[in-house]
Amino acid sequence: MSEFRSIAYATDGRVATITLNRPDRFNAIDEHMPGEIARAVGQAEADPDVHVILVRGAGPGFCGGYDLVDYAEAKGVVAGSQDMPWDPTLDFAMMWRNTQDFMSLWRARKPTIACVHGAAVAGGSDIALCCDFLIMTEDARIGYPPARVWGVPTPSMWVYRLGPQAAKRMMMTGDVITGKEAEAMGLALAAAPQDGFEAEIARLVGRLQGVPRNQLMMTKMVVNQAYENMGLNSTQMMATFFDGVARHSPEGIWFRERAQEVGFKQAVAERDSGEPIATQVSKRG
Repeated sequence: MSEFRSIAYATDGRVATITLNRPDRFNAIDEHMPGEIARAVGQAEADPDVHVILVRGAGPGFCGGYDLVDYAEAKGVVAGSQDMPWDPTLDFAMMWRNTQDFMSLWRARKPTIACVHGAAVAGGSDIALCCDFLIMTEDARIGYPPARVWGVPTPSMWVYRLGPQAAKRMMMTGDVITGKEAEAMGLALAAAPQDGFEAEIARLVGRLQGVPRNQLMMTKMVVNQAYENMGLNSTQMMATFFDGVARHSPEGIWFRERAQEVGFKQAVAERDSGEPIATQVSKRG
């Protein structure tokens, strides 16, 4: 049995559950979590008794994204923020590895269900949207605020889940929407009130877990291949490269310096206020 630091893994009958398990940091993504998710998926894949994989968050929410205390507020060179001039190949290698780890949920032969309460934002939305199904509480929140400055969602599943117009809205504005809004947009399969959340999950699990594993695998592969044929891998390569650019652009460097100066909570509040961002450092072309 594998040992995990940032997640927990358990099985119950035909269901494996991967729990993002850093509740004191809102399950923020650290250096261990992406690889541990992929290892847990591999464990579930290898278990002949498992038919369905759930992904959940411990504590008050699903996942608050990458740990900004580690990646934005920390002084000096850290993963994802190099001194200038930066080497984009090093950045790409790191984030491509994380993207592929998250995509293990999409490419698993067994169906994966993201069960989102609280919030799945920034990198947390990446994890949730790499799953086959998304079930949320009505008041849960999902979005990618770093798209306003300092990030591009590397799996870029927004466009494949929503289509071009809604994907551009979510990725250009960094808006965070509720579970009810996500259901109305077709992003979430279902949004349930808090007291009906577990029943909603159980309903879908109940329909899936009785299906033979080979049938689940074949039907999932057919759907996934349609998206591979649309260029999913190429889109993710471009997004992963641009994510590194976003963190090392003049505005991206400004955001990290601002987070170091006033703390990431204040920097995020300024980023998301709706006021022009980093105009003092932007280069006009």
